[in-house]
Amino acid sequence: MPKRTTHTYSSEDAVTDGTNSDLFVYYCKHCSSHVLISDNQLQKMPKRKTDKAYVLDKKKYLARLSVDDAGKVLLKRGEGKMEKQFRMSCKGCGLFVCYRAEEDLETASFIYVVDGALSTIAAETNPQDAPVPPCISQLEGGLVQVAIEVEDRAQRSAITRVNADDVRVTVTAPAARGEANNELLEFMGRVLGLKLSQMTLQRGWNSKSKLLVVEDLTARQVYEKLLEAAQP
Repeated sequence: MPKRTTHTYSSEDAVTDGTNSDLFVYYCKHCSSHVLISDNQLQKMPKRKTDKAYVLDKKKYLARLSVDDAGKVLLKRGEGKMEKQFRMSCKGCGLFVCYRAEEDLETASFIYVVDGALSTIAAETNPQDAPVPPCISQLEGGLVQVAIEVEDRAQRSAITRVNADDVRVTVTAPAARGEANNELLEFMGRVLGLKLSQMTLQRGWNSKSKLLVVEDLTARQVYEKLLEAAQP
């Protein structure tokens, strides 16, 4: 995974409509963390044809961001064309919320805001009221898949974070050679109230990135049990 560095950008030279211009505050639609302040509404900004992202022109409008750097991604756009995106994620949950075309945030001309990633209204402060993150997905047949990132050789087994990308779980055993798998399954069984026969490691037996599939619970139930057990 790319190293994440916090960036907070304030556009001092942004053009406003006057000293009394309204400021619009936008929050992560998943966890309600503050992400963007602008003096123009996203809904009034043009949208890209390729991915429907909102185009925020920093030369015209204020663009004050509170995000983490999420690394560079190359996308194929049409025949022989490649698009470079320097992505930014929510500081609260890691959700991909916007990107730029230039590596340097301060000199980037435009910020592209992912359609549907932000809201002008913060959700309830209770995490249980937030939507189930993408790392916990409902499958056919009543199964639920959980993306887990293991931090091995820790002092104890614990859930340290539930974000958009994965559930972070610490284990005492080393993750290599599959030594941590039994510990992980037993710990997740206690957290979710399930038997070992109700859980399957679908991927990642010998790595830190794992996919766990569980039975007899909904995605919402899994999410709430993980939140309840989380110990930052």
